Amino acid sequence: MRAVIVFARHELRLLVSLLLWVGRRRHGVADGRAFGYARGQGAVMAGFGFVCLIEAFTMSVLLRDWPALHTAVLILDAYTLVLLAGMYAAWQVRPHVLDDGALRVRHAAHVDLRVPLDRIAAVRHETRSTHERADGELNLAVGSQTSVTLELTEPVTHVTFLGRRRDVHVVRLHADDARDLVRDLERVLTRVRNVPSPSPDPPG
Repeated sequence: MRAVIVFARHELRLLVSLLLWVGRRRHGVADGRAFGYARGQGAVMAGFGFVCLIEAFTMSVLLRDWPALHTAVLILDAYTLVLLAGMYAAWQVRPHVLDDGALRVRHAAHVDLRVPLDRIAAVRHETRSTHERADGELNLAVGSQTSVTLELTEPVTHVTFLGRRRDVHVVRLHADDARDLVRDLERVLTRVRNVPSPSPDPPG
């Protein structure tokens, strides 16, 4: 039952993302700076959509003598296309967001991880196309590639798609403008680290 609820919530987020995309709005950006990560993925999604259309047409021909089944499969195919569009929309409207308190790392509608700036030990531009699963590491590849690596002073908790909690101390993500993200993040980190601590109150 829990899995059903999780999938239903995820599909709802995809549908909301589709509405935001149609309305040319973004989710959770506010006063932060947004960094996209899905440039070039439109062609891939269009390819998947074309395959789905071919499949829908084929099934429509094969099931034309079974009206009830034909209608059910047609509805399912149409909904699949809507979810596919929602996935692409989620990539567009849910970017990474950098503000003065945290870097919000996202991946479509199923990853939304807030990394406080005071937990970031190092950030670097690092293009990787192979990612071995390891404890304490989170790899959010796009097109099998990550381009930014964050090393943390202490772990942050990542909640997986099905609700399992993992502590991660290394986060790898992809950004279309990875060098800009690294540069801006380093600038913000420098500013945050150079803020003087408040002076203790003088003795009474």
